[in-house]
Amino acid sequence: MKHNYIGKTGLRVSPICLGTMTFGTQADKKEAFAIMDKAYERGINFFDTAELYPVPPSGELFGLTEEIVGEWMQGKPRDSIILASKVAGAASGWFVPPVRHGLTAIDRFHIERAVEGSLKRLKTDYIDLYQMHWPDTIVPIEESLEAFDRLIQSGKVRYLGTSNDTAYGTTKALMKSEQLGVARFESIQNNFSLLNRRFLDELSTVCEKENISLLPYSPLGGGVLSGKYNGGSFNATPATGRFTTYMNSPNVRQRAMATRFLNDKTLASTAKYVEIAKEAGMHPVTLATAWSKQFDFVASTIIGATSADQLDPIFKAMDLTLSKEVLKACDKVHEEILYPMG
Repeated sequence: MKHNYIGKTGLRVSPICLGTMTFGTQADKKEAFAIMDKAYERGINFFDTAELYPVPPSGELFGLTEEIVGEWMQGKPRDSIILASKVAGAASGWFVPPVRHGLTAIDRFHIERAVEGSLKRLKTDYIDLYQMHWPDTIVPIEESLEAFDRLIQSGKVRYLGTSNDTAYGTTKALMKSEQLGVARFESIQNNFSLLNRRFLDELSTVCEKENISLLPYSPLGGGVLSGKYNGGSFNATPATGRFTTYMNSPNVRQRAMATRFLNDKTLASTAKYVEIAKEAGMHPVTLATAWSKQFDFVASTIIGATSADQLDPIFKAMDLTLSKEVLKACDKVHEEILYPMG
């Protein structure tokens, strides 16, 4: 299996990263262990979690996912695993993080509190890649970077990353880290899939020019690209699905997120992608996963699962390179059916 470097770091990761946000809710501890075991045995060495997980975020459950991952890791050589986690950012446009009573910020205090909590739950003395879950529009990035850098100097963190960031925010952080002489963000974790190509604008240019690696999450568009929601209407949504839960949620922002990914146009696109996959002799999950990892600026595609069986079509994308014909067919769908996500 080919391994890729993250940014300018010494971290060599598998082309597929196992995301863990379902562990503790959609996947109980037993199933989570089965998922991680199967991924590890297949050669996946990169695992991504966060202090906020599991999702949907909950004040009662936050940190549970890290506890499950930490317990599982006790049976594995620590240096065989590249472990990523995140500090919850300030209130975003989607929700207020139910961590530290909703008063989170990317400042010295919260960064230090967050990493200590994560290390304890993960039962480890260091995190390979520590990421800012969302940018903080109030706290100066200088303060955030200096606080992150102290974690590296103390040996608690090896490298840094950002997520859900913009081209401006990423570029400014790079500029400030160089000015201050502190560690920089080596990766960015943003939503990227056949249904959401927004990254292919200034952000991809920043990654290419500055040698920052994208770690795309939600390559299946929240599960939509698997085809499980297709049936002609929202009434066809499966009983167990994240967007089914969100669409029935009293939380207005969760319902808005579900509608963003699950609408007539995305379902129409998905139907065409399913046909493309069928003609190419592959599962639609394989197609979507392989598409997301084809770009030079992508180091590892983050996938999630609620059962070990769901990993099989993902594994088939591990070393798969899509043909020019398949890529061209996918681009044609994107050009024909446009929606707000771009």
